Amino acid sequence: MYESELTQFLKQYLAEHPEELESQRKGRAAWWDKSPAERAPSPSMRHAPRAGGAEHTFRPSGGFEWSFDVDDNTKKGEC
Repeated sequence: MYESELTQFLKQYLAEHPEELESQRKGRAAWWDKSPAERAPSPSMRHAPRAGGAEHTFRPSGGFEWSFDVDDNTKKGEC
């Protein structure tokens, strides 16, 4: 089975430095291995954005690229 030089180096390094494995376990426990009680509570939804409010700013014009309304800045006769 092929192993890259990096994989070989890491295996050799960890064999020579077993204390690194314990350090990895402690680091993982600090960030990931948590019970639900230890994790931060989920935030309140009291200040969450509400649906709606900006729908009136967009007027549907048919849904096709060629069916958009005429630009307000066009001169008469230009389209």
